[in-house]
Amino acid sequence: MMAPHTSPLLSLLFFLLLPRPFQLYSLHNCSLDPENLRSVNCDNQYLTTIPTDVPRSAQFLSAKNNNLRKPLSELQQLDLSTNHLKVLDFLSGTNLSKLERLILAKNELKIIDESVFKRLPSLKYLDLSDNPFVCDCSNADFISWVVNNTQVFVADAFQYKCSYPLSQKDQLLLSFNVQSCWESVSFNCFITSSSLVLVTLLSSFIYHFLRWQLVYSYYLFRAFLYDGRKRRQGCAHVYDAFVSYNVHNEEWVYHRLVPELEEQQGWKLCLHHRDFELGKAILENITDAIYSSRKTLCVISRRYLQSEWCSQEILVQSCFSPGSVLFCVLCSFRLFDERKDVLILLFLEEISSAELSPFYRMRKLVKSRTYLSWTQTRRHRGLFWERVRQALESENDPTETNGLLIANF
Repeated sequence: MMAPHTSPLLSLLFFLLLPRPFQLYSLHNCSLDPENLRSVNCDNQYLTTIPTDVPRSAQFLSAKNNNLRKPLSELQQLDLSTNHLKVLDFLSGTNLSKLERLILAKNELKIIDESVFKRLPSLKYLDLSDNPFVCDCSNADFISWVVNNTQVFVADAFQYKCSYPLSQKDQLLLSFNVQSCWESVSFNCFITSSSLVLVTLLSSFIYHFLRWQLVYSYYLFRAFLYDGRKRRQGCAHVYDAFVSYNVHNEEWVYHRLVPELEEQQGWKLCLHHRDFELGKAILENITDAIYSSRKTLCVISRRYLQSEWCSQEILVQSCFSPGSVLFCVLCSFRLFDERKDVLILLFLEEISSAELSPFYRMRKLVKSRTYLSWTQTRRHRGLFWERVRQALESENDPTETNGLLIANF
């Protein structure tokens, strides 16, 4: 009996409708569940990254015993157990808004940053069992989060044990007293803020009342070191005396002092209008003049006291750079260093003690040293110039007395 004739179209329809044999769904390193194509198994594959052929629509990924660092973004469940994870920063850079279950058991997590879990809005289940937790204040925020959060269930959290420090080994993680950390932080904040307030008050006081004294003292110390270095170098004395005077007393210097000391007595004086090197900074010229002269002769008048060399504040303000300040103070140090008898004070005017009181270093020198007074020798000019000659001839020993004219202040 012959079979009825079957058309090609009917045969094709039967082929499409009849059940086909079971098919195995396989990826390069992972496998798909044939009953649930959204579930991927990548266990024990020694992976460092998730294979590129894993569907991005996968919702369930098991990647136990690998070394993964970056999961997919559409997951609802992620198992990263036994992946030697030490930190969870890699979770912060992924969009895991649908992740509900996160399993991180049997890794190497010591300190947990709970902010990572706060960035997973759908997270409901978390497993961190069998990790070597550190029981100190570095985990205080995580412990507080585990105890207080109401959204995420942390599996077996009350059984987590400490591995570090050794004194806390095998102690329960949640039994650690986090309150001591907050007290320590509060105390440190109190100490820091109090210290800051005290430093601010002290700095304000120093700035308003002692700033010029401190600046002057600092550069005076540097000038002391510079002076010692100059003396060790043994600079030769080119001049017998450097004459320091105010420009308003220039006529007296050039018409009386210079003719007498240079022309009559034969001393070689250093005068800034005449002997300073052209093109060199004025402060550097003064410094060189002081160190190249055996003596420094100060022609003192009220104008001289009001000049920039007799006021510490004006001294520092008149210098425009640290180097200039050093030159300024160096000159002051050399002029008013009481341990070396290189200074000759010559008063052109009668100046009272009250007028000298603002210039305490000058006043102290006048009280402790003899000096020459032009006004007290109106009738004995020859005696005045003789005393100047004796002062210029004397050595730099401060114990040596020269018998100069004395006035009391």
